[in-house]
Amino acid sequence: MEALRFQVVGEAFKKKPLDVKTPSERPYEYFGKKVFNREKMYKYLPKQVYEKMIDVMDNGARLDRDIADAVAAGMKQWAIESGVTHYTHWFQPLTEGTAEKHDSFIEHDGKGGMVEEFTGKLLVQQEPDASSFPSGGIRSTFEARGYSAWDPTSPVFIIDDTLCIPTVFISYSGEALDYKAPLLRALHAVNVAAVDVCHYFDPAVKKVTSNLGWEQEYFLVDEGLYAARPDLLLTGRTLMGHDSAKNQQMDDHYFGSIPERVAAFMRDLEIQALELGVPCKTRHNEVAPNQFELAPIFEETNLAVDHNMMLMSLMKKVARKHGFRVLLHEKPFAGINGSGKHNNWSLSTDNGILLHAPGKTPEANLRFATFIVETLMGVYKHNGLLKASIMSATNAHRLGANEAPPAIVSSFLGKQVSELLDHIEKADKDFLAMTGKQGLKMDIPEIPELLIDNTDRNRTSPFAFTGNRFEFRAVGSEANCASAMIALNSAVAEALVSFKKRVDAKIPEFEKKLAGTEHSAKYHAIIDVLREDIKTCKPIRFDGNGYSDEWVIEAEKRGLDVEKSCPKIFERYLDKESIDMFESLGVMTKKELEARNEVKWETYTKKIQIEARVLGDLSMNHIIPVATRYQSQLLKNVDSVSTVFPINKAEKLNARNLKIIEEIAERTSAIEKGVEELVNARKLANKIEGEHEKAIAYHDKVEPKLDEIRYQIDKLELIVDDALWPLPKYRELLFIR
Repeated sequence: MEALRFQVVGEAFKKKPLDVKTPSERPYEYFGKKVFNREKMYKYLPKQVYEKMIDVMDNGARLDRDIADAVAAGMKQWAIESGVTHYTHWFQPLTEGTAEKHDSFIEHDGKGGMVEEFTGKLLVQQEPDASSFPSGGIRSTFEARGYSAWDPTSPVFIIDDTLCIPTVFISYSGEALDYKAPLLRALHAVNVAAVDVCHYFDPAVKKVTSNLGWEQEYFLVDEGLYAARPDLLLTGRTLMGHDSAKNQQMDDHYFGSIPERVAAFMRDLEIQALELGVPCKTRHNEVAPNQFELAPIFEETNLAVDHNMMLMSLMKKVARKHGFRVLLHEKPFAGINGSGKHNNWSLSTDNGILLHAPGKTPEANLRFATFIVETLMGVYKHNGLLKASIMSATNAHRLGANEAPPAIVSSFLGKQVSELLDHIEKADKDFLAMTGKQGLKMDIPEIPELLIDNTDRNRTSPFAFTGNRFEFRAVGSEANCASAMIALNSAVAEALVSFKKRVDAKIPEFEKKLAGTEHSAKYHAIIDVLREDIKTCKPIRFDGNGYSDEWVIEAEKRGLDVEKSCPKIFERYLDKESIDMFESLGVMTKKELEARNEVKWETYTKKIQIEARVLGDLSMNHIIPVATRYQSQLLKNVDSVSTVFPINKAEKLNARNLKIIEEIAERTSAIEKGVEELVNARKLANKIEGEHEKAIAYHDKVEPKLDEIRYQIDKLELIVDDALWPLPKYRELLFIR
């Protein structure tokens, strides 16, 4: 075993960067090369079909079946010219990954030969086995039928020799079994609600788009070292490993020079991602050793989610080509930064207005304040649900540690925006002055100059305002962004619907009060409701240190969700407020929510179960045998010293070895006892029938045993002969050669 460890470390040291063939064109020339985008549609579709597709994509028009054959024919022609032989419906089941079943174009021609066909029916709908994916009880083994249906708002793309068609995935009885279907519903809900509110300020607005810019953090580990760590291979994180003497404490990795092998990987990844239409913009070293980040330009949320899922799959494929393995686990290494996927979210109109950006006119700034406050209202009312949307067994290790935000949802606004909201809340009714068509005039002269950098940054804030958007920093690196975006867009949509209803109710009141004046009843009604909401959502605003113990106490006083147990956090999906919101907006039904929670609890249990089994095996088959072997060597040395030297001299010479022998005995005994307790706790938990109760048992009784065993193993790593230690250590894993 020791020979294997030193062999793989040596091989990692010898590896050279892979030569990446860079396209002769500039990036903008090959961007979208493998995507059936508007340019390809214009070329391969009849004019009337092209125009209909644009109407579907831009305006939400219904897709008629009668044009599906024409679209499929154009797609097939483009695909065959690109060397494609297969097609697949590409969807996002509740596994946190993607799914695909490849079918070839070939069919019998009726004459003993073959012909390549791809019809509108095959494009629009297929029938994956719904019982083989997580469904939370919606589908049983004997109820296998489910449907995947084409999402025309997300472009078809090519991976290798396969035409990939983004789709939703629903059960035979119509329930969503994926992330895309409820995401599309949530995006529709926030569009409708936001357009209604925008009409107070600009009646010309026809559509509001939810935008997303994710920042994907990840670790790279040499493939040989990864293969020599069964815990990394099977769980995605190191279940043991003592801190390296040097890790991130010198702050020398962040934004540092990118290692040559990594730079080659990044170039290759970017080229392939750009060809798939993923608008890669930023790449850099992150804070922890071997940690990096890739971020794209903002896109419409549905497309951004698809692109992130594509990229995570592509990263793994390209990394192996370069002799790496990508680690997307939120906390693969203890004691250093984990990885997040910061979701930068905003709303914008079809005429180019960012609704979370300050403007240069009083009316624009009232609109800005409205959308800031109603976003905070949604986040405040559903702060527990938003936490549940980003929580997982893996992300739980990251939250609240090493620059990651804590597991309490709050929002950082910064001094200027906070002062603006405080002013609106506290100012008396005469602080507004109306001046004809100029709209609303505020007596805050600096507000129109609030442009981009109107806030500082707060890395401990889970939901921070950053100038013209909110950054949902709590999302985990291996998560599907759709989970957080479904909850966030739904919460904001509900808040906007409520805001519009209350403003409309107040307008007649102010029309009577302001009769005969130039003052606008509409704007006074808006201000009146804003004042109410600013007071209501104030508990969610927090600009301080989210890591402090004082904040936990204060957050609980404010009525914020401070629960830390992952299985219990998932319960927020089934709160009456959550169910009412999702059902009223048409995003998800109670049945769908209950099913998803069953999946979440089951997934949590299985992840902890796998970690427990892996740690138990490594403890008994790797660590204890090696520790006792070293102990035996020391015992032989003690015997030899006692034979050669006089008793008094031998006692002095053997003192250190005897101390180590005793420590090894104590720690291996503690590990054996811990593994036995771990196995028993797992057996007891496995007897529990309900997924909810079983997940709680795994959290409360099984997971704590992992840390207890790890503590003993990490101490052994410091005293056992380095030549005997079987697993690559942190100092070897964390520094790319």
